[in-house]
Amino acid sequence: MNNKIRFGVDTMLEKASSYHAQRIALVCNAASLTSQGLHSRFALQKAGINIVKLFAPEHGLDSTGADGAYINHQKDNVLNVPIISLYSEKLAPAEEDLSDIDVLFIDLPDIGARFYTYLWTMTYVLKSCERHHKPVVLLDRPNPMAHNLNLAEGPFLNSKCVSFIGRYNMPITHHCTLAELAQYFKAIYFPELKLEIVAMKGWDRTQNQGYPFFPTSPAIQKRDTIYTYAGACLFEGLNIHEGRGTDFPFAQFGAPWIDAVLLHEQVKKRLTEAHIEEVHYVAKESIYSGEVCHGLRIIPWKPKTFQSVDYFIRLIQIIYELFGDKLTERAYKTHVNPSGSGHLDKLLGIPQAFEFLKNNRINTKEGIEQWVRDISPYLIYT
Repeated sequence: MNNKIRFGVDTMLEKASSYHAQRIALVCNAASLTSQGLHSRFALQKAGINIVKLFAPEHGLDSTGADGAYINHQKDNVLNVPIISLYSEKLAPAEEDLSDIDVLFIDLPDIGARFYTYLWTMTYVLKSCERHHKPVVLLDRPNPMAHNLNLAEGPFLNSKCVSFIGRYNMPITHHCTLAELAQYFKAIYFPELKLEIVAMKGWDRTQNQGYPFFPTSPAIQKRDTIYTYAGACLFEGLNIHEGRGTDFPFAQFGAPWIDAVLLHEQVKKRLTEAHIEEVHYVAKESIYSGEVCHGLRIIPWKPKTFQSVDYFIRLIQIIYELFGDKLTERAYKTHVNPSGSGHLDKLLGIPQAFEFLKNNRINTKEGIEQWVRDISPYLIYT
């Protein structure tokens, strides 16, 4: 690979000697690769860094665990070190997990949506390291959705809707990297944390290209998926299949009760930001597994500036107008929300989200100007 962008881990390799005497733990998953495609744990070890422990987020080190499924602790047989799951009985490293390390490295991907859980795993790690006086070195990576901070979309997170898919008040899409957010969170929530940022080289959020996209979780296998993900993920909280198990997760959706011809006709008239196609498919996982679903595939005309949250809110409003007697909330069960209750509220970040959705009373741009002002002092890249 000949890439223009150098990730944080690439930069770290150039100064690895300063950590040779340290015992290092690494938070990572399968997408934690150098710009040349070598896994970070191998690249760091090759550079002389002594990795004694790994921590893994939701989906596990191999990033293949089912959505929301408990992930067991394991062992990395290549490095011969333990893998502590942070999507298990613990969401944060315990004191004993940190007692035999000197420094904790974080090298996690992100896709730029508030409810994508790696962001919140990072915050649990930061809090635990602050509490137990362990320094953190964050190896930064691109946010593949990032373009312009003014394109960020709310709603912001209401305190009544705090959960593992949204811990702190911020918009649904933020257009920042994890390192930028880590600096912002440190200032507010972890003031005593010793945090070092290892920035990327050559990354420009307004261009956001010149590097490979590595699949981050079972449903996020292509970069195209992230352009519709933040809006289409709202289907998880409704009785509409979100496309999991198809070739187009979070880009196509459907339900047995949707009249796809009628919906296509109405959406084509009223929503012009994307090309739409009528689809009929058998759901293989999630809701309606084994049943034929009818719906649409959404292909944004301008993916990088596509306002997916606003688009899918308006699309859901059309679905409600056409099939209001069929549309209901869905309980979405996960390890961190076993009952699945209130999932839509947690996704949108507002109480009684279904009522707001049905009545189209959600302004996704409210508060964004303030977000830009608040986050700007912590930005690293143009």
